[in-house]
Amino acid sequence: MLNFIGNTLSFASYGSTFGLANIITISPTDIALAYIVAIVVSIVVAFALKLPLLPSKPYRYSFDVSAIYPTPIIAVGILSIFIVLNYTFMFNGLILAVVIGILSALFVKYLFDFVFPKPLDEDEGDEIDE
Repeated sequence: MLNFIGNTLSFASYGSTFGLANIITISPTDIALAYIVAIVVSIVVAFALKLPLLPSKPYRYSFDVSAIYPTPIIAVGILSIFIVLNYTFMFNGLILAVVIGILSALFVKYLFDFVFPKPLDEDEGDEIDE
């Protein structure tokens, strides 16, 4: 993860030659703190929305959403996109991390199954009543 943060800063500082100098003022510690805030906020909001902590068993074949997966992964991914695009809003990205954490939990609770539908069982869907 630290290598990813270093690559993000290197790439964004290269872009500052063209007038995007916002990322230079943000330290790697601020970026790591924004990631941690996004993860914690997304998990807390997912618990508040009554998502389970873990998916149903067996974990390997479960397509259920939970507070641990995919909620914080979506939050970190969207926050990474904003950081690479050099948009951190205010307080070095902390406000943006909170907003993204809340929105990712809401997305997983209400829209995830519509965007990424669960696969059909081999037994369901093919049966024809005669």
